[in-house]
Amino acid sequence: MRNLHPGGSGLGRPSIRVACAVIEDGDKVLAAQRSETMNMPLKWEFPGGKLHEGESAEDCLVRELYEELGVRARVGRPLPPVFHSYADFDIELLPFVCTLVDGEISLAEHRAIIWVEPRELKALDWPEADIPVIASYLESLEGDW
Repeated sequence: MRNLHPGGSGLGRPSIRVACAVIEDGDKVLAAQRSETMNMPLKWEFPGGKLHEGESAEDCLVRELYEELGVRARVGRPLPPVFHSYADFDIELLPFVCTLVDGEISLAEHRAIIWVEPRELKALDWPEADIPVIASYLESLEGDW
């Protein structure tokens, strides 16, 4: 795995900024499985999406969680951003710990969701850029267990 610094590789490759939500509910965390038709099919991810021009990461998460899962969320503390280079694009992943405040989850894009204990996150098959998010999240909880 190769992490990049802001600005990407400088090779003219596509670069995207994505906000993602580590959604907590009590002692569980939500993982969403990408559908068969999505890029990186059947991988597990934290829900979220691409930032629109001029949109904050927090506003992006509120919008994306409503569009993808039909729920309203409260965006909480940020986790460190991740810069990663895949074979055909670069990504800046902006993670936040969130909680749901309204609505029932309905899947518009994902194949499935599961609620797992934080220590179980590592057992799922994640895209490479999400691995440092899991590590940062687990580290942030060390005093809470």
